[in-house]
Amino acid sequence: MTSNVTAVSYGLKLSPSEPENLRSLLADSGATFEDASSAGDGRFEVCTLDFSVPSSSAADIAGLRHVIAAAKENAERTGVDTAIVPAELRKAERKLLIMDVDSTLIQQEVIELLAAYAGKRDEVAAVTEAAMRGELDFAQSLHARVAVLAGLPAAVVDSVRAEVKLSEGAAELVAAFKAAGHAVAVVSGGFNQILRPIAEDLGMDYWIANELEIVDGALTGKVLGAVIDRAAKEKYLREWAAAEGIALEHTIAVGDGANDLDMLGAAGIGVAFNAKPAVRAVADAAINMPYLDAVRHIAGV
Repeated sequence: MTSNVTAVSYGLKLSPSEPENLRSLLADSGATFEDASSAGDGRFEVCTLDFSVPSSSAADIAGLRHVIAAAKENAERTGVDTAIVPAELRKAERKLLIMDVDSTLIQQEVIELLAAYAGKRDEVAAVTEAAMRGELDFAQSLHARVAVLAGLPAAVVDSVRAEVKLSEGAAELVAAFKAAGHAVAVVSGGFNQILRPIAEDLGMDYWIANELEIVDGALTGKVLGAVIDRAAKEKYLREWAAAEGIALEHTIAVGDGANDLDMLGAAGIGVAFNAKPAVRAVADAAINMPYLDAVRHIAGV
């Protein structure tokens, strides 16, 4: 029987017995095991186990993920995460990778960097945290945070752009997907003025964010047009996948905050990257280390 599911474990350090640990966890679910392999590059280690189960329906995959999550909760061993991935996604000829930007593709929250120039960083950071935990309406919180920027010279945008750092492995992740012929997109509750050069440098196929209003060389404290919120992120996932002729089952979404939840839920697999607890609790997989390119191993790229 050809494997229809793959378990991918990853962490800064894996036990040599990781394949056997995985087999033990999954055996009661009727798994028939096939190939196992290990990889590592000095930053993190990966163990991949292909197996078959009688059914690889969405409900059955969810059940397997529950088994893994329950085992992790009860384990003394920490620092290792396991993604349960349909083989169909890993073997798909073309895939779409779609990512959040702030605290995912990049290490910082851009609104906080901008707010620092207005002397409001701590105040804005507190609102951002609450919004990412899902405690505030994202659009309302964005308008409130952007309002504190009113009057700042437009030049601060250039200064902030120079401060932005890609997450570790971000450029390598995008390059690997592109080299394999897949599509890559980013959708952000941040700002086009910051995202545009990053997306262009990385060769993104699609990207969108909010647009800061600038009048007479100064920020007005407003954004132009509709806010890119959690509903918009899912909309663009569906739109761009359709434009590429890629089934939703062959899409991978990555994010960290509550405004990513709809996108993560709609994708073939939703990955929580160093995410808030509410996001980790419902995502299909989680990465709890700083290396974004671990997504490659989950997706089979």
